[in-house]
Amino acid sequence: MAVNNSLQTRKQTLSAYLSQDAIKAKINEVIGGKDGQRFISAIVSATTANPALQECSNGSILSAAMLGESLKLSPSPQLGQYYLVPFKDKEKGKVAQFQLGYKGYIQLAIRSGQYKKLNVLGIKEGELIRFDPLNEEIEVQLIEDEDAREAAETVGYYAMFEYTNGFKKAMYWSKKKMEAHALKYSQGYAADKRKGTSWTFWSKDFDGMAYKTMLRQLISKWGIMSI
Repeated sequence: MAVNNSLQTRKQTLSAYLSQDAIKAKINEVIGGKDGQRFISAIVSATTANPALQECSNGSILSAAMLGESLKLSPSPQLGQYYLVPFKDKEKGKVAQFQLGYKGYIQLAIRSGQYKKLNVLGIKEGELIRFDPLNEEIEVQLIEDEDAREAAETVGYYAMFEYTNGFKKAMYWSKKKMEAHALKYSQGYAADKRKGTSWTFWSKDFDGMAYKTMLRQLISKWGIMSI
């Protein structure tokens, strides 16, 4: 009960912070009108769904959410476009950071109007026949039964796009390579592996983070994005 009361208090604190005249004026200046209220409701909802986020400073939550809004993306965890991620700062304490989700990458890519095809896919055990990195060609035999495929172990990840003008790019990473990438660039995930915990998005949804990584590696180097 004490924990629930504490979380409720933090929620009210954020709501009160966002209700301040100066803060509302700043939000309305950037967003304005009914969209401003929608924006406030979305932040409170996203924060309420994440107890760790409720420990972050209100200013950092607002700043991270404003960045997401500037890209015309939603913080709703259900949509997966971007996330407000708790992060420990040695000087500022716990703060919220903006983290683009893989569906956010897809949204920004689609809005450019330059893509004929865009796909990212987990490759299951026994499906991969070969991937030629020189010509970026993949040969697979997908498991036809959907339930069986869902239950099979993921062994790698494939991402590709094709522009409307015919330009193509594709890449494949083994799960082992993805795991090494996650351990190298996510201190939180490395800590999860050491401690046996599941606090990070890598631990909670490895495939989702892997999809985002594949799209980021592919689109940020070769692709086009637009708000």
